[in-house]
Amino acid sequence: MPHARYDQRVRALVEVRGGPDDWEEAQRCFEEHGWPVRGFSTETGGEPPRGPALDPDPEARVYEIEVRLFGAAKACDRGAAHRVRKAMRGARLEAYVRFAEPVRRDREMFSHWRVVDSARHRARPPHSWRRTVSRLALRCGWYDAGGVVSGHPRQALRLARTHTPQIAGAGVRPLDGRWRGTVRYWPEEETEHRLFHAVSWSLLTAAALVFAAGRSGFAWWFWVTVAGLGAAGGVRAGARLAREGRRFGVVTVLLLMAFLTASGLGLVDGEGHGWTRRQILMTALVLGVMSGLWLLVRQWSWGEWVAWAVPLVATLALSSFLAAGSVLHALYADGLSLSPDDLEVPAVWQVLAAAKLLTLLSPLLVVPAWWGIARHRHHSYAAPGERLNVALNACFFLLMLGVVTLQALDSASTAVHRTTEAAERGDDPPSYFGVEPEWTCVEPAVPLTRLSGEGPHLSPKHPYLSFGVTAGTAILWDRTTHEPLKLQSSQIRLTPAESGTTRCTKPTTGAS
Repeated sequence: MPHARYDQRVRALVEVRGGPDDWEEAQRCFEEHGWPVRGFSTETGGEPPRGPALDPDPEARVYEIEVRLFGAAKACDRGAAHRVRKAMRGARLEAYVRFAEPVRRDREMFSHWRVVDSARHRARPPHSWRRTVSRLALRCGWYDAGGVVSGHPRQALRLARTHTPQIAGAGVRPLDGRWRGTVRYWPEEETEHRLFHAVSWSLLTAAALVFAAGRSGFAWWFWVTVAGLGAAGGVRAGARLAREGRRFGVVTVLLLMAFLTASGLGLVDGEGHGWTRRQILMTALVLGVMSGLWLLVRQWSWGEWVAWAVPLVATLALSSFLAAGSVLHALYADGLSLSPDDLEVPAVWQVLAAAKLLTLLSPLLVVPAWWGIARHRHHSYAAPGERLNVALNACFFLLMLGVVTLQALDSASTAVHRTTEAAERGDDPPSYFGVEPEWTCVEPAVPLTRLSGEGPHLSPKHPYLSFGVTAGTAILWDRTTHEPLKLQSSQIRLTPAESGTTRCTKPTTGAS
């Protein structure tokens, strides 16, 4: 059986009513969810686990279970109780979570040591410079002779001598500096959380000062206030980095704030390039979205993969298929009164158009990202099994489809507008995902009356926008009438023109 992953452990007392059949069903439900049963009432009306706090009931049994779940440590007891209630309601059982408390199991940060051969190290020459070289050799691992041990200095030495009897003079050398002084460190995860808070407050202070630079009035006061609050939070976080030595933590955080602020204002860069407001906002948005999506995906069960991932993959596959079929190119052609078959687009540009269509989905990723953060923080509306999830999923995907459609229409209409404006001025029009219109002079190879095609009358003196030749037909666009002109390529000669304002040379043959 694969090992179940989880972040938090919560011990809960669950009262199940209904008799032996319901008790047995409740135990099966606990096992299905991977919640170990630590104890329960031994007989009907017997004393429940953890003392007789509840009134005895012959139709009820109290279970002590350990709920294992993903998410933050804060409010994990509430999240666990909510999940148990959902599971019991799904099993159609009358059950109540009477008590829930987190199980705190953090790890002490011992100092790490390497086992060395002290006998070889003591045999160093008496001269001072040779002793210095010997100490450097010790630090570089020259005298290493065994494995790694952890603990306080005396514990590490006893462990090394007990478990390496083959080394006559076993000793240890430190691999970190935690053994020095009297500073007591917080446990491992607690230290990580406090470091995260210190760095976050420092970044907030630096970003607020960047936003305040060059501002005046209310905006300046607002961002300066935010910077002051960030600095106060950073100082408080620095003072709580270690159990002892608070001054060192505060000084460290202040130096970090000064460095980040100088970098943001461009004082560190020789050219004075600092952080821009757009860079700060986009970085915060990307980090927030990526973090939220990761928090969401790592908590998914197989059922939620079917509910979320399958519609998402189907939507993305449909978008890719439509983009591969040149939805953007079709909308662009329609804006110029052309048909999609009139444009020959290389496959690589169709792939890039598909990528463009998919990037239009990126703002909507804020919704599932927020959902992941809400689930990580045990918000009740984002709990697994909530019936509201199905409706929210459907609304989310409908919103995704609508926004993508509007964005695609806007992208194509903007490209058409730029092309027509450039054509009216006679400038070179911009390209659009592999479609590169060019100014071209059209010289008929047959009399004008015998030209076969579609569109307005050909004027050989004026250049036309050419979209290439497709299936033996030259696709042209008249900037005067704003209409397409399609002619048989075998009846004309196409020569490049410098711009849309130049005059083409008068044809010498086939013009009459």
